[in-house]
Amino acid sequence: MQISKYSEPEFDPYGDRRETEPDPGWLAPVATAPLDSVLALPGSKSLTNRELVLAALADGPSTLHAPLWSRDSELMIDALRALGTTFERMPGAGGFGDDLRVIPADELLGSTTVECGLAGTVMRFVPPVAALALGPTTFDGDEGARRRPMGGSIDGLRALGVDLDDDRRGALPFTVHGTGRVEGGVVELDASASSQFVSGLLLSGARFERGLDLRHTGERLPSLPHIEMTIETLRARGIEVASPEPGRWVVEPGPIRAIDVAIEPDLSNAAPFLVAAVVAGGRVTVAGWPETTTQVGAQLEQLLPRFGARVEREGDRLTVHAPERSGDGGRGIRGVDLDLSEAGELVPNLVALAAFADGPSTITGIGHIRHHETDRLAALVAELNGLGGDVHELEDGLRIVPAPLHGGPWRAYADHRMATTGAIVGLAVDGVIVDDIGSTSKTLPQFTALWEQMLA
Repeated sequence: MQISKYSEPEFDPYGDRRETEPDPGWLAPVATAPLDSVLALPGSKSLTNRELVLAALADGPSTLHAPLWSRDSELMIDALRALGTTFERMPGAGGFGDDLRVIPADELLGSTTVECGLAGTVMRFVPPVAALALGPTTFDGDEGARRRPMGGSIDGLRALGVDLDDDRRGALPFTVHGTGRVEGGVVELDASASSQFVSGLLLSGARFERGLDLRHTGERLPSLPHIEMTIETLRARGIEVASPEPGRWVVEPGPIRAIDVAIEPDLSNAAPFLVAAVVAGGRVTVAGWPETTTQVGAQLEQLLPRFGARVEREGDRLTVHAPERSGDGGRGIRGVDLDLSEAGELVPNLVALAAFADGPSTITGIGHIRHHETDRLAALVAELNGLGGDVHELEDGLRIVPAPLHGGPWRAYADHRMATTGAIVGLAVDGVIVDDIGSTSKTLPQFTALWEQMLA
């Protein structure tokens, strides 16, 4: 299984915009007419990688139907395979690749190295699994991954008695010295920087001898829906999980049931396509939209009407209609004041939408996205202002004042959300050149093909 490698450019969001490489980049296509498109999307990255971990720890083989095949999910597969898990590809009917049968190892074995790429789920979900393996497992990743916060995972594992060597960096690279068992019990950690610190320990907690009683000590906890997603996947496999008070989760020890599970389409990856309808005019429909879900992307159904869009649900289809254009030539997009503390991964695409509104917007509760694949706040300010925008960074968010934009280079910083944001801007601004559209392969390898399909 081949995995594309992407090099992280040096992050200098406030530097000049001179090209440092001859790569001509990807010229974002302009929408020349209102959109009218129906799309299907591949599986959720968040669900796929959670189910892969649980299947690797289960009491028998599991089958994942319509899993996501992307850089992040393949890095997770390779990580779990390195610890002894067996994977068998099977013909799938979802239209985006094979189904996957996961056969747990009789005994997890370390003495290996795990390549994390830029995948937060790999660097935070797999170390607790490696603690259950016998032997040392070294974790490393792309240059940008070494800047991502790991203190919550490292401190949490150490509090559980796991021997972990990070040379006091609190970041990649580090080595987990697994002994084949983790005692478990009470652990306190600060997960303010990422809810993945919580999810990573919860996913393996049932395999700890005393289970897990996890208590968050920080002032705030971003992306709570992702923790709810983790809890739902655990309960579906027969694991007892309770939250007796806010910021505390108790996982009872016991077997993790092997099941067959269908992966939902990735609703966060639906964001650029649904936002496109609002920017370009017309309508876009995403098929396969689940009736109920824990995915953060489901919030688009409530968020996009705040900008003036009209949203319709019919069966498993969600359609977004652009607002009525204003008489003065505006797009009819309203400025907004939003707290997106629960939906940080939607921020870049929604900031692009706000850049075309008829009035200013303020988006707050998103300071934690400075620690995502790149510093997304600084990157959004740099790229939009580099095209003539008027965006200001706040302590916990962004202030977007719409201004006339012009074409020019758009840096993705090896960040899939930044790349799709450049594509959105390019719908309405001729000459936007995204330097690394291939970074969308992190969670949506089919992005450019689907984008062209939408515009056809």
